[in-house]
Amino acid sequence: MSAPHLIWFRNDLRLGDHAAVAGAARAGPVVALYVLDDEAPGDWRMGAAQRWWLHYSLAALARDLEARGGALLLRRGAAATVVPAVAAEIGAAAVHTLTHYEAWAKVQDAAIAKAVTLKRYHGALLAPPASVLAGSGGRYRIFTPWWRKLQEQMPPARPQPAPEMTFAKAPAGDTIQDWRLLPAKPDWATGFDVWTPGEAGAAARLADFLEVASDYDKGRNLPSQDGSSRLSPHLALGEISIRQVWHAVADAVPAAQAEPYLRELGWRDFASNILDQFPDHGDVPGRAVFDAIAFRDAPADLAAWQRGRTGYPIVDAGMRQLWTIGWMHNRVRMIAASFLVKHLLIDWRVGERWFWDCLVDADMGNNSLGWQWVMGSGVDSSPFNRVFAPVTQSAKFDAAAYIREWVPELANLRDADIHAPWEAEPMMLRAAGVTLGRTYPYPIVGHAEGRARALAAYGAVAG
Repeated sequence: MSAPHLIWFRNDLRLGDHAAVAGAARAGPVVALYVLDDEAPGDWRMGAAQRWWLHYSLAALARDLEARGGALLLRRGAAATVVPAVAAEIGAAAVHTLTHYEAWAKVQDAAIAKAVTLKRYHGALLAPPASVLAGSGGRYRIFTPWWRKLQEQMPPARPQPAPEMTFAKAPAGDTIQDWRLLPAKPDWATGFDVWTPGEAGAAARLADFLEVASDYDKGRNLPSQDGSSRLSPHLALGEISIRQVWHAVADAVPAAQAEPYLRELGWRDFASNILDQFPDHGDVPGRAVFDAIAFRDAPADLAAWQRGRTGYPIVDAGMRQLWTIGWMHNRVRMIAASFLVKHLLIDWRVGERWFWDCLVDADMGNNSLGWQWVMGSGVDSSPFNRVFAPVTQSAKFDAAAYIREWVPELANLRDADIHAPWEAEPMMLRAAGVTLGRTYPYPIVGHAEGRARALAAYGAVAG
């Protein structure tokens, strides 16, 4: 038998439409490896909610490999050391992996390439970031011209099915239970049963989305409707390829109706494009002036935001949804993030870290881009003086049913009152069983007060 080839899985936990899997399978018998590396990412090691997802995603990948006669080898440690060690242990002719663009992924690749033959493949994005170039040969930092240029490479190639594979004997490794990825005492993930991690779960979620994809442009902004794809956790760990999603949507609905969602897929690529150019984008603002803002150290306000007790129902609904199922509607993410950094004047990086730990769809590019966009500090972002008005946003996007689901103590309020219960008539509050300050908090800051404070803090450094 020829020398085996090692498939190094990262955030690409699938067999279908996976160029590294296909490349290794063509070359000879394979061994499949996943390394839990908490060292290379440093402070950006995978958060708690996504570790829950990882547990079940790896279990699903292992089952898929076993159904084909193989196995998934699990090892823990620095990938830069573990991958070459496993390659030597099995006598691998080469290591095959998809290219990823986080700073730590680049460091891993460089170290491993010095020790073994490392074959890297495109497949995590619609197009390699450095392939989308301006006429001058430079990189884009603004989405709209970047998106127009990307169209020259679109549509992406059609997705390919999982290849036939032969397997070499894998050495002993860890068990998924050894890693203790699941919460135990307390088990805060009981609400995560709304998700089905794994490649099959991703395919099922895509099929469900195609039923409503034609209405995406409207439905995506309405938190009370199930109008978003909810594919983001599956894409974050690569359980489905982005080009599979692209073609499924493009084939299912007319081009004009598909475009808004395809554009959102583009934002995911654009986030990686920015991260590829600015590796410290999760920690350093794209505009230096934002490092000088006098953010507040306000632990009580931060705790109220984290727990969904700000007194603004749309913000509280989103934060409780995040804690309960590890995901938040995208429109509400923007409202909740803006509230933290503008109304409460708390450093955007504090919110970014909270989201990183709580989101099952945590993605370095998307998370940093989103927070810097809301803050106004990114290279392509909303201006700082755009302060989301929670009450206005809540009413505009018809969030009453969403609030009733996630803030049940307000469920009996009328639609006219639920977005701002402190403005409701006392008799309406009594009829709904709401006592402000007892069953539900008063707003921890007034909208006008919070907005004025934020603009003053920015004005002090912006000149």
